[in-house]
Amino acid sequence: MAKHSGAKLLAGGHSLLPMMKLRLTQPTALIDIGRISGLTGVDRGKNHIHIGSLTTHTELANSELLREICPLLSEAASLIADPQVRNKGTIGGNLAHADPGSDLPAVILALEGIVHTTGPNGDRQIKSADFFLDLLTTDLHPNELITKIRVPIPSAETGCSYLKFEHPASGYSICGVAAIVKLASNGTCQNANLCFNGISATPYRAEAVTKVLIGTKLENATIDNAFDRHLNIPEPIGDIYASPKYRVEMAKVYGRRALNSAKQQVD
Repeated sequence: MAKHSGAKLLAGGHSLLPMMKLRLTQPTALIDIGRISGLTGVDRGKNHIHIGSLTTHTELANSELLREICPLLSEAASLIADPQVRNKGTIGGNLAHADPGSDLPAVILALEGIVHTTGPNGDRQIKSADFFLDLLTTDLHPNELITKIRVPIPSAETGCSYLKFEHPASGYSICGVAAIVKLASNGTCQNANLCFNGISATPYRAEAVTKVLIGTKLENATIDNAFDRHLNIPEPIGDIYASPKYRVEMAKVYGRRALNSAKQQVD
């Protein structure tokens, strides 16, 4: 990459090649990293799961380890596009591309994942909350490569759910939501994370909503009130598929469903 100024990395190609076809990017060279074996695989550490950046969506969806201890990630990966895309697309390429309609950015944000990178100036660890900066823009530096993603292992008292309202042809999210709920032994909510994709330029964490749910039993009326009074999406996006107002309404509908689904897993 240092030798070829303006070059782009090619992993699965399902983000970069469409951009090239539309002339939205015209790299001077393509550097194929798809055969670097050290960047693949899902492994369990003491407190975290380590995922190589070239791990495909199909591998995420079929991982027995993820299904057992982090089903949110495998569930979301299984809903990405179609089998052809899932068989070639990679988690690292997906996060680096940072498309608003992609499924994994909101999931990694909800899981409070860490993105590991390497480049000419050494290695970095970037919190997912700091990684996504704007539309198709991340904190990756020039000539920097994502090597792995590290996510904390959820506790046994945690339920999770990923739901989305998708475009029927592309599978991109018009509104997607990742919900994580941790319940105490008496059924009250100890912690909650709710992150959306498809509704804004970057993944959106609804902290104001989850904040008022802490300490409650997550009854339907409580959840409804939290969304009606505290869901405030700054600059929701709109396009030919859905207006900003429609996306906000979908966020309320799918956010409620995802929270209830996550709660039911630990009830």
